[in-house]
Amino acid sequence: MSRQVVRSSKFRHVFGQPAKADQCYEDVRVSQTTWDSGFCAVNPKFMALICEASGGGAFLVLPLGKTGRVDKNVPLVCGHTAPVLDIAWCPHNDNVIASGSEDCTVMVWEIPDGGLVLPLREPVITLEGHTKRVGIVAWHPTAQNVLLSAGCDNVILVWDVGTGAAVLTLGPDVHPDTIYSVDWSRDGALICTSCRDKRVRVIEPRKGTVVAEKDRPHEGTRPVHAVFVSEGKILTTGFSRMSERQVALWDTKHLEEPLSLQELDTSSGVLLPFFDPDTNIVYLCGKGDSSIRYFEITSEAPFLHYLSMFSSKESQRGMGYMPKRGLEVNKCEIARFYKLHERKCEPIAMTVPRKDTVSRLEEDVRNLNAIVQKLQERLDRLEETVQAK
Repeated sequence: MSRQVVRSSKFRHVFGQPAKADQCYEDVRVSQTTWDSGFCAVNPKFMALICEASGGGAFLVLPLGKTGRVDKNVPLVCGHTAPVLDIAWCPHNDNVIASGSEDCTVMVWEIPDGGLVLPLREPVITLEGHTKRVGIVAWHPTAQNVLLSAGCDNVILVWDVGTGAAVLTLGPDVHPDTIYSVDWSRDGALICTSCRDKRVRVIEPRKGTVVAEKDRPHEGTRPVHAVFVSEGKILTTGFSRMSERQVALWDTKHLEEPLSLQELDTSSGVLLPFFDPDTNIVYLCGKGDSSIRYFEITSEAPFLHYLSMFSSKESQRGMGYMPKRGLEVNKCEIARFYKLHERKCEPIAMTVPRKDTVSRLEEDVRNLNAIVQKLQERLDRLEETVQAK
């Protein structure tokens, strides 16, 4: 009789824990705009989300601890003249946030400590260079004041925020169609992009050259998202020809075949990947889904291992991801998401149970099994007694 060997992993028992009602942000009007971004950005000081606003585009910024019901007259960041599509906090300054909008501009804002008292209409700087709406903004992970933006004009611009000048331009000759996603490598030396022309590209932005390219990583026609993961690999999410959602892992040096390709389900929402380099776990959040799947990436085959799934009743309109420095590590928290409902933002903590907790749970299961066995033996004896009479 063969025994199935369970793969050893520290993160096999990771579970999601939604926050209690008083720790959520209630009565927020999440944007109804159709766009495949997270609509939410968080850091250790603030939570920001794109909200519905009349007469232009706006987003809400709240101090992280200011939970509960949000006042309907709360001050907003409202300098854009058209809906905001993406927001991103600066990794080097927790008070600075960038926003991209349908008004073709990128604006950089400074939020005062303690949050806004009055509506904020004047940005620190406005970056103008795109000719169509700006759907992606991403700060450089290691260099200060360097911001990337991607627009529906098929252009990627890298800005020096200090001077307001575009220092690098990747034009329509690199991306001939709409750009779906852009991700910096961990050291900021490369960027990874996915495009409507069904190609994923790894680009060295300083030279403006494509160093690796994969045509049709997923056979379907729906949007593909790509992120850098560990050891020069990239992870993509997309759709098969039969509209089944897929996740694939690729080695950038050998893009002919994926290291791993897994089919998930037949939902229609685009999967947004979030990678944690400290634990090598990638989290997949689908817009319109009510679940978060997570996988562990290892250096040996089959490379991509399904861990578990957090499920809830309500679907998500967007998702924010807390940087590691904002987590409560003394409570064994390894990730925290901010899930956007239609009128609420709900924190979800991903936790690794302590070893003694797992041991206690396993011992409880053994004890319960023993009790069930004893009860079954008693029942059998009672049946024998009844039959004898």
